[in-house]
Amino acid sequence: MSKLIVLCPNPYRDCGLKLTKEAKSLLETNGYCVAVCPVFGAHDASVIPEDITLTAWSKVADSAALYIVIGGDGTILHTARYLNHTEIPMLGVNLGTKGFMASVEPEELDLILEAAAGNYSSSYRMMIDVELIRNGELIYSDVGLNDAVIHGMGDCIKLTAWCDGERIMGFSGDGIIISTPTGSTGYSMSAGGPIVEPEAKNFIVSPICAHYMGARSFVLSPEHKITIQAEKIHDRRAYVSVDGTDGFELANDDIVIVSQSSKLADLIYIGQRSFYDSTFDKLQYKVY
Repeated sequence: MSKLIVLCPNPYRDCGLKLTKEAKSLLETNGYCVAVCPVFGAHDASVIPEDITLTAWSKVADSAALYIVIGGDGTILHTARYLNHTEIPMLGVNLGTKGFMASVEPEELDLILEAAAGNYSSSYRMMIDVELIRNGELIYSDVGLNDAVIHGMGDCIKLTAWCDGERIMGFSGDGIIISTPTGSTGYSMSAGGPIVEPEAKNFIVSPICAHYMGARSFVLSPEHKITIQAEKIHDRRAYVSVDGTDGFELANDDIVIVSQSSKLADLIYIGQRSFYDSTFDKLQYKVY
């Protein structure tokens, strides 16, 4: 029985699913069974061509050998959520603006055959467990690959952060990011946080627009438990969001706890290009 390869396109980036069709043809010509499961827009007739058949995620989740994600970093994050955080390998084909998580560019599409044949290296990524405690009760939980963000809804909010019960920062500002190394090149970097090599295991805790000049990012070991308390919200509004999903609204004195998850994500890569080479290239200022 041939391997099942699942293509996970973002049809809003892969217009007309042109690249998806090329990948499907390439794989099927080489003897692979292929299913197409869009990450977004599966029911949007304006972006899904009539000549392509879609497959429900529930029918392939347990039988796929490889997921090929065609889109940007956000598409990869959403695919990880659809996979229910299993360790099925994911290969990213970059159609995003940066593509830190993808290892294949569209002009290198032939490399997906190497991945399908198992000729790749695995990059196992730390994930985080996120819990929201209100009045002593757990009311929300999630698992993230990139980050957990606590942010005001247009208002300045007061936050205090602890590491294993020891206070590490307290400030008023726009919010705070608790990032994994994978997420260090995302929102955390934009907020002034450091870039951490993706296979490391660390928390990066970064304030967002703090009204305190001494507020700086912390890089912490993974065995710690990070606790954030949202204070003095009252008539203001704030939310917690994991991996860019729709936020869960916070109440005054809610506590968000972030710890290392037992789950890992397997983002595979092909070729000899290192993380450092790729990051250097992607962060260069280019004049268009």
